[in-house]
Amino acid sequence: MIFFNNVTKRYDNGTVALDDVSFFIDKGEFVFIVGSSGAGKSTITKLILCEEQPTGGTVLINGINLKDLKHREMPFYRRQIGIVFQDFRLLPNKSVYDNIAFAMQVRNATTKEIRRAIPNVLSMVGLSHKAKVRPGQLSGGEQQRVALARAMVNNPPVLIADEPTGNLDPATAFDIMQLLEDINKRGTTVLTVTHARDIVDKMKKRVIEIDNGTIIRDGVGGYANECKSF
Repeated sequence: MIFFNNVTKRYDNGTVALDDVSFFIDKGEFVFIVGSSGAGKSTITKLILCEEQPTGGTVLINGINLKDLKHREMPFYRRQIGIVFQDFRLLPNKSVYDNIAFAMQVRNATTKEIRRAIPNVLSMVGLSHKAKVRPGQLSGGEQQRVALARAMVNNPPVLIADEPTGNLDPATAFDIMQLLEDINKRGTTVLTVTHARDIVDKMKKRVIEIDNGTIIRDGVGGYANECKSF
């Protein structure tokens, strides 16, 4: 599903964000990408989303070599990837329903398709009763659930959660991670980029740790416990 083969990324200012990085994430896996600020985590996300191109090596997503993608193909490719951010990025003047509908409208979904899909994803994230309210009337945890629903409404095979619990209290953060785990159990490949050591320790999933642009471990475990080799 996600394959980085000897990937290097050097920015124009000379910073080497990734240095000969290789890993493979299979369909249906749940994987944490961890590391300190500046380690290279965000660059991995940007490469997957085609916001950046590698300086060297190959990035394959669902069998697609991203170097071969033409500009006109980018919007169609990106629909295969759901993305959830730390700051939610909801439209403040639209209702929960309309925020989620917007993600379908940009791919020209019909009104019938939208009306059928949104109740399902709202039920999945436990917010069926909040469809008509605006983001400002929701708690941080509820806003993140809306962001998850928006990311999942088009049924992407891959979901990237970029620091999804950074603005949440510990109890709410763990609720969000359990929701991500539920989404993963439905068959979606989940890649979570995080600094949250306590969350990683509790989840006991595969962990890829990046330091200064290189992978220093890849295994099942957490920060607190040494990973079992993957």
